[in-house]
Amino acid sequence: MSTAQISNNLPAAHTVAGDAAGVPTPKWYVAIVNNNSEKDVHRRLTSLGYDSYVATQQVTKIWRNGRRATVDTVVIRTIVFIHCTEKQRRLIVTLPYINRFMTNKAVAAQRTPATIPDREMRTLRFILGNSDTPVTVEATPLRRGDRVKVLRGSLMGLEGEIIDTGTGSELVVRLDILGCARLNIDRINVEPLP
Repeated sequence: MSTAQISNNLPAAHTVAGDAAGVPTPKWYVAIVNNNSEKDVHRRLTSLGYDSYVATQQVTKIWRNGRRATVDTVVIRTIVFIHCTEKQRRLIVTLPYINRFMTNKAVAAQRTPATIPDREMRTLRFILGNSDTPVTVEATPLRRGDRVKVLRGSLMGLEGEIIDTGTGSELVVRLDILGCARLNIDRINVEPLP
């Protein structure tokens, strides 16, 4: 599967393009909220008409008594992604359940709010929605590995880096401002990229 094909398979993000009349184009901003309130904030923002996203993944949880259940687990704690214009962001930051917005560290002197490109948001949603193993998001990978492409399975076509661990291999996909998504993968399912 080519890179173009994988782009077509990624879920489309809700976008509203700006027009020639000067209508601002919404961007994905990163809101910082209280721990364990991510889903509640998402629900509240949705009820106000805002497009928001909480990075969750379905995981099978097993209790001590042997009971099993599939639950939506928050992957990136204290973060809610909000797709809005700068004017809307200024209104949202005044809501009591929004602590602040993440700033772009590259231009921290200007305190510019960080924005996530639509492509990265689609990649993050694709990984969390299709991975058969739990995904973690870390600020930086442990070390650089080989660039690879997934050959088979639900993540076929995804490109990333392999990080060897003592027990197996992990695939790391860079998400620039967010860091990287990391998941376990068998080396037989990937091929090196030139």
